[in-house]
Amino acid sequence: MSPVLAGVLQLLALIAALALAYRPLGDHMARVYSSEKHYKPEKWIYKAIGANPSAEMRWPAYLRAVLAFSAVSVLFLYGLQRLQGVLPGSLGFSSIDPDQAFNTAASFVANTNWQSYYGEQAMGHVVQTGGLAVQNFVSAAVGMAVAVALVRGFARSRTGELGNFWADLVRGTVRILLPIAVIGAIVLVACGAIQNFAGIHEVGQFTGGTQQWNGGAVASQEVIKELGTNGGGYFNANSAHPFENPTPFSNLFEIFLILVIPFAMTRTFGRMAGSLRQGYAILATMATIWLGFTALMMWTEFAHHGPAFDVAGGAMEGKETRFGIGGSAIFSVATTLTSTGAVNSFHSSYTGLGGGIQLLGMQLGEIAPGGVGSGLYGMLIMAIIAVFIAGLMVGRTPEYLGKKIGTSEIKFAACYILITPALVLCFTAAAMALPTPPNSMLNSGAHGFSEVLYAYTSGANNNGSAFAGLNADTQWFNSTIGIAMLLGRFLPMVFVLALAGSLAEQKPVPETAGTLRTDKPLYTGLLVGTILIVTGLTYFPALALGPLAEGLAS
Repeated sequence: MSPVLAGVLQLLALIAALALAYRPLGDHMARVYSSEKHYKPEKWIYKAIGANPSAEMRWPAYLRAVLAFSAVSVLFLYGLQRLQGVLPGSLGFSSIDPDQAFNTAASFVANTNWQSYYGEQAMGHVVQTGGLAVQNFVSAAVGMAVAVALVRGFARSRTGELGNFWADLVRGTVRILLPIAVIGAIVLVACGAIQNFAGIHEVGQFTGGTQQWNGGAVASQEVIKELGTNGGGYFNANSAHPFENPTPFSNLFEIFLILVIPFAMTRTFGRMAGSLRQGYAILATMATIWLGFTALMMWTEFAHHGPAFDVAGGAMEGKETRFGIGGSAIFSVATTLTSTGAVNSFHSSYTGLGGGIQLLGMQLGEIAPGGVGSGLYGMLIMAIIAVFIAGLMVGRTPEYLGKKIGTSEIKFAACYILITPALVLCFTAAAMALPTPPNSMLNSGAHGFSEVLYAYTSGANNNGSAFAGLNADTQWFNSTIGIAMLLGRFLPMVFVLALAGSLAEQKPVPETAGTLRTDKPLYTGLLVGTILIVTGLTYFPALALGPLAEGLAS
């Protein structure tokens, strides 16, 4: 079987699996967030944290709960890392330095999971399992809660109430993430991923050289790292490490985990908003961009440009022979079009244009299908922008799902789409202008610039993958990327929840003959074009200096 055919068959198998899971998972999530029943374990949690899950919240209260929970999470995870040296199960590792502890705490709480450290050489079992793995669950649940609050904003009328954050947080964790993670961990263990609390083993004594390998609860952390679109690896090699991702089947299964909730949430949106066809329109937009990017990535990496590529069957540098170009390309697009950050190949080794596709996928806002929760609310923001543009063209007040998009709504949407580009471009410019940060670049020229641009793009968009080649474990990069991750996660949530509150207070607008049908293919095409033009062109000058210049020169 040719490598190209193998890649195409993997893609078709993935699409079939996602299609099978779409309806049951999407409906299940809609029931979870619409239910008024509280299970007994959930009641224990509410009692422990002193929350009343039945009390409705307006958007300022919802936002305060999100920020308070996240701030406590950052402090807890920071303290856990700083105390690692005196904790049991530390595997002899010392406490984490302050700048790196801040960076890691910000990273995992912001659902970014950017890592400027070697996991197997820095973090013991307590920090990995009691700190990082826990944040993999709850940071994902926070994103889902905010997305559901925005959906309620569309679905409700004449009220500013958006639900209860604590109930949404707990239900998302207990009823959605935990059950799937348990089943997924069993599958990964069956594939060969490790799951233990063993110490450090020295191997290779009889082969002329030795290596030290850690044990760990890898399978359970791997599954939620993908399912929650987190991305932080137990090992530095991440999902290219055989302990995390042993076989081609586990590789395809992990891609499925990355994509299944973000895609299924479009059905949750349609079900809760009272129009499944609106959910299908959002799904079609996401799928169109995802399939287009996947096809482009496979083309760039399979293309033969020289004898080395001819022998290898494509650009195999930096890719695992277990997965090949097809499995690597599909994984790469899935991880950069979502806020996952897991990698099964060396992104810096992709072709110049392949690296540009990875960058652009993140810069679009990671909305195709995006992170758990964040992908849906990011896409709904773009849907509002598209409706507004259509309204300008025909001279009609824009409407979406029976709600008028007025001055306040469009301001909230505009602020949302401007935050991350401002963070990425300003921090990248500062890093390139100052004398010290460029010393961390392994390469010069266009590729070196791409390393820095990728780092801040990954951080501010809460992706977490690395282009590599950049020594980010410095005070400058740990501090600035940490700030970019926190601002890139929580500032957009301010405008999402404010928008949700504004929409929920409106009364429904009756549909007329002049109402733009947002559940038709015409609108889907308009939405795809809006995403590519409004967000893609924002970064075009920076992309021209980096991956485009490199790709055209090769």
